[in-house]
Parts: sequence; structure tokens; C-alpha cells
Amino acid sequence: MKINAGEIRVGMLLEYKNDLWQVLKTQNVKPGKGGAFAQVEMKSINKNTKLNERFRSSETVEKASLEETKYNYLYEDEKDYFFIEPKSFEQVEIKKDIVGEKGRLLVENLEVTISFYNDTAISVELPNQLNCKIKLTDATLKGQTISSSYKPATLENGLNIQVPPFIEASDEIVIDTRTLKYIKKI
Repeated sequence: MKINAGEIRVGMLLEYKNDLWQVLKTQNVKPGKGGAFAQVEMKSINKNTKLNERFRSSETVEKASLEETKYNYLYEDEKDYFFIEPKSFEQVEIKKDIVGEKGRLLVENLEVTISFYNDTAISVELPNQLNCKIKLTDATLKGQTISSSYKPATLENGLNIQVPPFIEASDEIVIDTRTLKYIKKI
């Protein structure tokens, strides 16, 4: 699908120079002299390289069409995560480097959205919020105010995050899976 350069947004996937690019940053510039343009920083999905490109506002670029499907997480091995489509029971395996650090948040039967481009899985999107249990955290110091800085905590899945001082070990909390930050205590 063709879009104008002014419509490019962060997170979009573009087909450009025979590759698939994810938009990291975009800035629309209207100089006093000359035509407007969009300055776009992109990262290649396949080659893991970055590219800064300038598109005139009159130019069009090809937005990649993705197929998104809901899957449930099954299990992992040394290199891959395995998911199943709940209606057709079709299984798909995805390399751990595609999922990244968020793979630690995967628990059995967790529903995720997998994006496919030409029948190749390119990303796994977790629910925006997940419940996690605190395994270990520092003790609260007397006299520390609520507005003071957060303290480090380790979740049961091994992830390290920052939590408010009143959170203790074995507390259940909600975290934002996009930023891996604390939201609230349950």
C-alpha cells in the first residue's frame, strides 16, 4: 500500500530498497526555502542495519502489509519459542532473537499476536500488561519518602525492573510489557 512520506509514523514497516525497514524516528521538516520533507531513521528487519533517509513530501513509499494472527505460547527449546494457533492447531516456531528480552515474560497459554510478512514471522506482540510476582527486592529503608527513587527488584522469570519502595518480595504486580516498567501492585 502506497502512502505519502508525510504519513510515515514510528513503528511502521516500509518496503524500501528491496528490504523491510522498521521506522525508528521520523521528523517532518518545512524549511523556509524549498519543499517540505520527512527525515526518517529506519532499521532493517533482515540485516539489522540502520538507514537515515530523506523523503520529499510529494514522494510515496510502500507500506508493508502484515498479516497478524493470534497464537498461544506453548514452550521453548535452546533456539526457538513454539506457539499454537487455537482454531486450526497449526504450530509455528520463532527464533529467540526475534522475540528478544520479552521472551522471559512468556508463560504457558499466554495469548500473543504474531505478525507475518510473506509467511515469515517478523515480530511477537505480548499483551500490554502482565501480572508478575516479585522474587527478590531490596529492603525498604526507614525515613525513605514515597517520592524517592525506585529500588531494583527481580521477578520470578529473572527480569530485573525498578519498583516503588513499598513493594516487597512475593508481592504480585502488573508490568507494562512494552517498556518493562512497573504499573501497580495487585
